[in-house]
Amino acid sequence: MSKVEVVTNDPSGCTFMLGFDNLRSQSVAPPQWTMRNVDDRNRVLLCILNICKDVLGRLPKVVGIDVVEMALWAKENTPTFTKQHTNLQDGPISAAVEEREMKVTVERELVSQAEEEDMEALLGTYVMGIGEAEAFSERLKREVQALEAANVHAILENEPLIDEVLQGLEAATSCVEDMDEWLGIFNLKLRHMREDIESIESRNNKLEMQSVNNKALIEELDKLLERLRIPSEYAASLTGGSFDEARMLQNIEACEWLTNALRGLEAPNMDPSYANMRAVKEKRAELDKLKTTFVRRASEFLRNYFTSLVDFMISDKSYFSQRGQLKRPDHADLRYKCRTYARLLQHLKSLDKNCLGPLRKAYCTSLNLLLRREAREFANELRASTKASRNPTVWLEGSTGSNQNVNSTDTSTVSDAYAKMLTIFIPLLVDESSFFAHFMCFEVPALVPPGGLANGNKSAHDEDDANYDDLGIMDIDENDNKAGKNTGELEALNESLHDLLDGIQEDFYAVVDWAYKIDPLRCISMHGITERYISGQKADAAGFVRILLDDLESRISMQFSRFVNEACHQIERNERNVRQLGVLSYIPRFATLATRMEQYIQGQSRDLVDQAYSKFVTTMFLTLDKIAKADPKYEDIMLLENYAAFQNSLYDLANMVPTLAKFYHEASESYEQACTRHINVIIFYQFERLFQFVRRIEDLMYTIQPEEIPFQLGLSKMDLRKVVKSSLSGVDKSITAMYKRLQKNLTSEELLPSLWDKCKKEFLDKYDSFAQLVAKIYPSENIPSVSEMRDLLASM
Repeated sequence: MSKVEVVTNDPSGCTFMLGFDNLRSQSVAPPQWTMRNVDDRNRVLLCILNICKDVLGRLPKVVGIDVVEMALWAKENTPTFTKQHTNLQDGPISAAVEEREMKVTVERELVSQAEEEDMEALLGTYVMGIGEAEAFSERLKREVQALEAANVHAILENEPLIDEVLQGLEAATSCVEDMDEWLGIFNLKLRHMREDIESIESRNNKLEMQSVNNKALIEELDKLLERLRIPSEYAASLTGGSFDEARMLQNIEACEWLTNALRGLEAPNMDPSYANMRAVKEKRAELDKLKTTFVRRASEFLRNYFTSLVDFMISDKSYFSQRGQLKRPDHADLRYKCRTYARLLQHLKSLDKNCLGPLRKAYCTSLNLLLRREAREFANELRASTKASRNPTVWLEGSTGSNQNVNSTDTSTVSDAYAKMLTIFIPLLVDESSFFAHFMCFEVPALVPPGGLANGNKSAHDEDDANYDDLGIMDIDENDNKAGKNTGELEALNESLHDLLDGIQEDFYAVVDWAYKIDPLRCISMHGITERYISGQKADAAGFVRILLDDLESRISMQFSRFVNEACHQIERNERNVRQLGVLSYIPRFATLATRMEQYIQGQSRDLVDQAYSKFVTTMFLTLDKIAKADPKYEDIMLLENYAAFQNSLYDLANMVPTLAKFYHEASESYEQACTRHINVIIFYQFERLFQFVRRIEDLMYTIQPEEIPFQLGLSKMDLRKVVKSSLSGVDKSITAMYKRLQKNLTSEELLPSLWDKCKKEFLDKYDSFAQLVAKIYPSENIPSVSEMRDLLASM
């Protein structure tokens, strides 16, 4: 048994559980026991606890009840049995058993059986007449004192033995003192010996450390001396060697050694403690002198070399375009020769960045002469070899006969020549910019991919040229691989590119001006060609080429604007002429001009042409209004004929061009307005009395009732009959006269049918309004019906 637990759920306290260790690992609930009352529960539990005490030697865990309370209950409720109550038949043995079973006290749990027997025996040796504890305590104290006195006496009787022990202790003490003295002597000697050993070890350690330091110092000095040594072959190359192509490998090796040597004497690569050594200072001064000497010699050689290369090419006339032969500039040999010194320039940059400025200036100055000469000769021969007749610039001149054909001349060769100029030179200039940026060590992004051209076209010759653009120098300096968009570098590069290419734009301008003089409309084609090249220039370092193309676009736009202004001036001159009738000459001419302009549109030049259309048409419409107002009698006829001619001539183009469609609709509205005004004039001229009578009635209807109008002066029924008789008797003759009047002043016969239809419809609408007024105000009066008038008009 391991546990006895009283269940707390039972308020009476009569229910308890017994826990056994063989039920712990099983899913069996511990058994519950319920007694009739608390006394029965306590009696059973005490019996169980006593059994555990006797058998197991320990008590199980008790939960829910206090053991001391149980012991007190047991003491109060244990019955006293005497031998008189015992059945004599059972004998003394059974009576003793019953007494032992029923006698459960607290002492049984607190005092063992053996201890209880000893106490009884002790108490049995004393026969006391009184039962007072004080007397018993006094007696015990006296006996203890007697025992202590007996012990002291026994000790005194053993004095000889004690003396012998003391003598032995004294002898032992003397030996111990002697031993202590010997140990002190040995300890002193050992201390001296330890000090000697430590001194020897210290000297030995210092000697070893000195030996190691001396060895390391010798090695470090050997390294330093090796670093400070200048190989004689490198010194010879740096101070007096030749820069011929055969010797460039030795020069490059000497440059690399000098660069590494200078870097080796700088802070990160050399211990700062060496910086103040006299040998290091002297060697650094010697290396700086070598660097200055070599940079000066190399710079002087390269400046002369660039000049000599370009002078040699310029002196050879067969290199440039000649009469009857256009020659494409070929810089392959030039770049190949420059490539020999590309690595040298990289090393010069690492040795002294300031030396690159004069070298870049010298290269730009020399090559600029070559490029300008190539462009000038090419442009001159290009213009000389292009056959094109000059077109007249009086496209919209009023005095020119309208039947004259001004589109017979084909001037496409002009824009083709301009396109060829760009095709040849723009990629060349981009390649030259890229080569210059790399060759002269600018830390900027690549202009174009290796071998790439600005317009995306590549020939076999272009690919050969592109091979020379790869200088093979990008691995010299690690910083070049990480070169980003350095604003300062880009500004310096663009300044150098300006020096390299400045002046070449004049030859492009000359081609543009020449093309404009032959055919101003070719500006449209050239504008589109230029815009395509502009869209292909994305690199930041090709700044001059992009500026050149922008300037060309501006110049082309300016020349075209000049043509548009002159044409508009020709349109405006029409208003100064004598009285004009019919369709103005510039209306059909504008249609011809617009048709040709649409043929010339290329790329993104739509905006240029649309702006020209807007200016042309605006000027045409303003001029038309001024001319028409000069003679009010024929103003509407002039407007409707010209607006109709504008629509007829531009019908097809307006369906394709949104800008012209806008002006087409504007002309259509103006035409309708002019037609309405002209028709109303003719109708009112022929039927003036009738429609004046109608107008008076309409004016009065705003102020008086309709039934009162017949009583107004001049609006009586009699007045109505007079007006109807004078206006509608012989109405067929009046309508015929209206037709003849419409036909009389019209110069464009093809407009007559549509105008006559509009006139009949307008007259019928007005008569319908008149008939409705008569029916409302004069219901008893009879006039010709609207259907009769419609049939009459249909028969005319």
